[in-house]
Amino acid sequence: MRIVFGLVLIVGMVMAGFAVKMTKGYMSTYQAQLAEERAKQSLIIKTEDIYVVTQQLRYGDRVTSDVVKLIQWPANSVPKGAFKTEKDLFPEGTNVPRIALRTIEALEPLMTVKVTRPGEDAGVAARLSKGMRAFAIRVDVSTGVSGFLRPGDKVDVYWTGSLPGSRSDVTKLIQSSVELVAIDQMADGERQTPTVARTVTVEVSPQQVAALAQAQSTGRLSLSLVGRNDDTITADVEIDQRGLLGIEEVKQVAEAPKEKVCTVRTRKGSDLLETRIPCPE
Repeated sequence: MRIVFGLVLIVGMVMAGFAVKMTKGYMSTYQAQLAEERAKQSLIIKTEDIYVVTQQLRYGDRVTSDVVKLIQWPANSVPKGAFKTEKDLFPEGTNVPRIALRTIEALEPLMTVKVTRPGEDAGVAARLSKGMRAFAIRVDVSTGVSGFLRPGDKVDVYWTGSLPGSRSDVTKLIQSSVELVAIDQMADGERQTPTVARTVTVEVSPQQVAALAQAQSTGRLSLSLVGRNDDTITADVEIDQRGLLGIEEVKQVAEAPKEKVCTVRTRKGSDLLETRIPCPE
């Protein structure tokens, strides 16, 4: 009996050790799987639904419900002004479309800056920011940068004319980095071929409209193209003919007034005497 009892005890201890080993292996596997699952959870990117176009749209194309769709987009990189719901994109219903203001590639997010308001045409008014106005400037091949201007470009506006009391013309920078919204009657910023325009339309404030209208009626306006990535602030620029040629202005020194002398002449015999007397006031 003692031998049987000893065998049973030994077998029990072996099975207990095996059970402990199996439990440790299971716990290790479980913990590894739990850690892997937590790592996967940390890699999951939060997304939001936004509208994109299903085909390429060009300036003037209609944005309708059959050329857009919702897709998931990383929430931390949703573009500003993206449309997230059908109510945002078509607030007046899908039968009132928007119009593309620039080329939009397939699967590119739709944004408010790329389309007109519902029912609006893709004209100049659709490109104006809140509180801004459109003003037309007469140009030719020399004042309009040889026809290489496009809507969306920025220009400096120079005025050339004569100032009151000046004998020569002066050229002065009057507006800096104003944005063009149209060339002649074209508001398409993706026009590729240069065109010598007769007028360009700029986006300016009401105060700038008054300044440009006054400048255009009293002199000649010229445009200077500003680089796409140029954000420098241009200081006051003014030059006249003397400054252009490097001629220094000669200041005339006023002569001191001559002292007034009063005399009286008297004759004594054959001599004529001249006597100085105080001048009457």
